[in-house]
Amino acid sequence: MAVAETQLYAKVSNKHKRKSTSALLESLLTKGFPAHIAQKALAATGQKTIEDAAKWLHSHCNDPSLDDPIPQEYALYLCPTGHLHNHLQEFWKESKRQCGKNRAHEIFPHVTLCDFFTCEDQKVEILYDTLKRVGDSFSQHFPASISLSLHSSTSYLGFFIGDSHANILKEFAQAFSSEASALADCHVKPCLKQLHLTLAHKFYPHHQKTLEQLAKCINPGESCQWVAALYSRDMRFVHYQTLRALFQYKPQNIDELMINAGDFIYVDPTQQSDVSEGWVIGTSHRTGCRGFLPENYTERANESDTWVKHREYAFVTSSKLFTQTQKEPNEKLNGEVHNPRVSRSVTNVLSLQNATLRRGVLVMRHGERVDQVFGKSWLQQCLTADGKYYRADLNFPSSLPKRKDGVKHFEYDPPLSCCGIFQSRLIGEALLDQEVTVSYVYSSPALRCIQTAQHVLQGLKLDQKVKIRVEPGLFEWTMWEASKVIPNFMTVTELAEASYKIDTSYRGNLPLSSLVPSESYEEYVSRSSAVIEQIITACPSKGKGIILIVGHGSSLASFTRPLIGLPARDSNDFAQVVRKIPSLGMCFCEELKEENKWQMVNPPVKTLTHGANAAFNWRNGIVED
Repeated sequence: MAVAETQLYAKVSNKHKRKSTSALLESLLTKGFPAHIAQKALAATGQKTIEDAAKWLHSHCNDPSLDDPIPQEYALYLCPTGHLHNHLQEFWKESKRQCGKNRAHEIFPHVTLCDFFTCEDQKVEILYDTLKRVGDSFSQHFPASISLSLHSSTSYLGFFIGDSHANILKEFAQAFSSEASALADCHVKPCLKQLHLTLAHKFYPHHQKTLEQLAKCINPGESCQWVAALYSRDMRFVHYQTLRALFQYKPQNIDELMINAGDFIYVDPTQQSDVSEGWVIGTSHRTGCRGFLPENYTERANESDTWVKHREYAFVTSSKLFTQTQKEPNEKLNGEVHNPRVSRSVTNVLSLQNATLRRGVLVMRHGERVDQVFGKSWLQQCLTADGKYYRADLNFPSSLPKRKDGVKHFEYDPPLSCCGIFQSRLIGEALLDQEVTVSYVYSSPALRCIQTAQHVLQGLKLDQKVKIRVEPGLFEWTMWEASKVIPNFMTVTELAEASYKIDTSYRGNLPLSSLVPSESYEEYVSRSSAVIEQIITACPSKGKGIILIVGHGSSLASFTRPLIGLPARDSNDFAQVVRKIPSLGMCFCEELKEENKWQMVNPPVKTLTHGANAAFNWRNGIVED
């Protein structure tokens, strides 16, 4: 590309192709919207089109904060595009897959020039003009390429920008800051410390080596066009978690939130303690409304997924040639970009790891239990006056297994509901469809876990081949037991007599008598670590056989984290994580034979999601008012 063509491209790239903000505002005012609300809609949508702003206003018609004079927060980032951007996105994807999510994954690759600041809605256009004006004045001095050197520590990995290039960027940030502060009457603070592009942040120290190996596969000298971009976010939800809706949910009660698939929901972790299990309370990014929603309809999103890009200035230097003029994918801010030109070294690393996979451990929570549906007094609903069990609802099991000490002990050791049985068998059938081979099955002594294991094996068509090893050490954290005592579980003999496929010759690593009521969190963590280590030792590698562990919500974290070398979570964080795990939630770990290490990967089957089905009385509303 000739110099003249390059300069022309820069002019076209940085020219405003949309209507001016004043014209957009005028269009909204003629539709009858008050000025402050119209300006709010324009600021929330990046002041791009009248259609975007009108759609936002329609969605927020019931937003209780619509009239609140709360401005957006803005930040100025320098973002890479082109081949370097693609390689960085590939690093994002692989580092997340191999080492789990860290803070860097919350935001797309960038260099911070000016950190977040507030600006009144009616003055945002001044920021756009300032970015254009300052960009034009620096475009001739912008370096043809930016010097990047890899820096690593036990909690940070990233590229540092060389001093000579960093000084130019700092001058650009300082110029934007000074002019924007003076003209838009806002406090903009430029970043004057070491400029850097973060690759990983706040990760576990033992992942440092793996992350460094992946980072060394990135060539910082790859062709790249740098873009100064202005982003905004809603300042009210800075410290909230962001969830993404996987499915549509239509409210069944007045305090519930309407969500569509793809919606983002802001959730304050400090407000969830009094919410019913399986639910969260949050605020919809799309509508601004607040209410309850089922947690298993959502997944964690990235912090930047709800940010809005307002304007960008593309630095195109005359000495650097660009032949690619199509827009880089940036609509999905932290999306995964498929890069067919991934460096050969990255491919080799992945091929080596995939070739050395062997044993797998599938940790699964039990299916739906009856007291989860009918409450703690479920047993009273099913007993006749003379103490005999009967089926009060079709979701109650058709019968209860026989036990010598009577049915009263089922109150604290409840069985699966009929839906729980169906769920378990469905998971087993899905595992069979994926040709998963289960070699060993371990279960908590809780009846609901043993029943789950039995029906999963039936779905796998392995119930006549693989027997269940009842391991007392797999029981959940006893601090959470409502009775404050260890439940009186059915004996191995009783279970076998009730036709459960139990390995009666197995002797648990921890006897039942070792479970103590109200154990401390440290005691539970120690117990879990010891049990998973003993189970792994007792199950030698046999091809690609999987060890199935059926336990509780707490099992997914307490048995997999020590396996992959992660320390235990803080007890408060642990409780928040566990309460989000649905029935039949699962985690899957695979062993790297040559390194004698484990990594967590996607489970072999998809998740199971379904809605609630309330009790129904035909008299109410049908024949009676």
